[in-house]
Amino acid sequence: MAAEALPRAPWTFLTSHARVLLVLAKDPEVRLREVAATCVLTERTVQTIVADLEQEGYLTRVRTGRRNHYRITPGAKFRHPAEAGRDIAGLLALFEDNPPPAPAARTARREAQRA
Repeated sequence: MAAEALPRAPWTFLTSHARVLLVLAKDPEVRLREVAATCVLTERTVQTIVADLEQEGYLTRVRTGRRNHYRITPGAKFRHPAEAGRDIAGLLALFEDNPPPAPAARTARREAQRA
């Protein structure tokens, strides 16, 4: 009798903390309920993640009337030793709506400007 392969658990490249940080960076006034829906997490999990990110200095929460406004600290460093010394600004830039042009495009543009 051949052993049946067990289904593999899905995995992703980004952690829930990274996803929450990216959503808050994109819309600093978003409600945590909306963050939870976007990240496919519970609202309570998002609250815990925001508290973690705030405690570690990745963001600050500012109360504006009845809403929170989240300010990301782009100079904050990654926690894992493999990424030590790198700040999160690179990650945030990678997921911007208008990412910087690819290196080849920048080079071509510079050459065209010189001509």
